[in-house]
Amino acid sequence: MTVAEQIDEDVMTDAAMDEAEASEKSGKKGLIAGVVLALAGAAGGYFLTTSGVLPIGGKADVEAANENADSTPVKALPAVGFVDLPPVIVSVNAGDSRHLKFHAQLEVNAKYIADVEKMQPRIMDVLNGYLRALEISDLEDSLALIRIRGHLLRRIAIVTGEGRVRDVLVMEFVLN
Repeated sequence: MTVAEQIDEDVMTDAAMDEAEASEKSGKKGLIAGVVLALAGAAGGYFLTTSGVLPIGGKADVEAANENADSTPVKALPAVGFVDLPPVIVSVNAGDSRHLKFHAQLEVNAKYIADVEKMQPRIMDVLNGYLRALEISDLEDSLALIRIRGHLLRRIAIVTGEGRVRDVLVMEFVLN
């Protein structure tokens, strides 16, 4: 190899190294610029949402909720009381010895609590009669409890009088 070829090769090697360093530096510059822009965008987005410029989140939601809370009058809770019914265990018509344990409370308008308590033996009679008539297929449905509550509420309303019992609250409903 001659000296001219050696110099030519060294020049090419230096040029290739300069290109590699330049592409490596530009890659780092692009990465740094991307990170800086992402951080600036995140900070700007955070500022816009928390300052209330954009109505999504932050102070804007809190202020809107406070304004709505001040302008809407608070409704008083209705005057109600609860009458606890004793737990009932009834056998279910299934051929095998399966039992239903049922415990409920009645939500009663406050002025009728004494009247409903006096009618408790009749309420228990209606409750027992209805629960004993249920079949296993009636209890296995996913909407069974809702349907049973509705039927019991209607039967209890007939016994106690309309408008006295507001709801039947099921405390325990266990099928063994």
